[in-house]
Amino acid sequence: MNTFENIPVESLEINPFERIGKNWMLITAKKGDQVNTMTASWGGLGTMWNKNVAFIVVRPQRYTKEFIDASSTFSLSFFDKKYVKELAYCGKFSGRDENKIEKCNFTVGEEKNTPYFVYLDLYKKIRFLSRIFYYMNTAYIKMIVF
Repeated sequence: MNTFENIPVESLEINPFERIGKNWMLITAKKGDQVNTMTASWGGLGTMWNKNVAFIVVRPQRYTKEFIDASSTFSLSFFDKKYVKELAYCGKFSGRDENKIEKCNFTVGEEKNTPYFVYLDLYKKIRFLSRIFYYMNTAYIKMIVF
């Protein structure tokens, strides 16, 4: 069920330096019937090849990378500051070892096979646009789709 209203990305008034760099975000993807997430305080929003894009960089050893690679979409979730403990937890512990989503009491929703968190301030569904290998990390550049 689609619980989100389509909003032109150009109408969003957000400061990516604040939202990503200081307040953090969760990168979430699905592989089969499993969902995993990781906290990130790096990445960006912009325009590439006349498309609105988001970019993230994920180290090869991150468990979430397997999920991103297995799917054509992932979500970026931006939370209110009151969730800083949960976001810190999701950045410190691996989904390989425990169900950190459940441990944080997050509720996962899904739209068109893209997982997202119900308790959030802003959600972006990101569709595959390009993948760039940058040294030992993988940079993902994805088109923003609402």
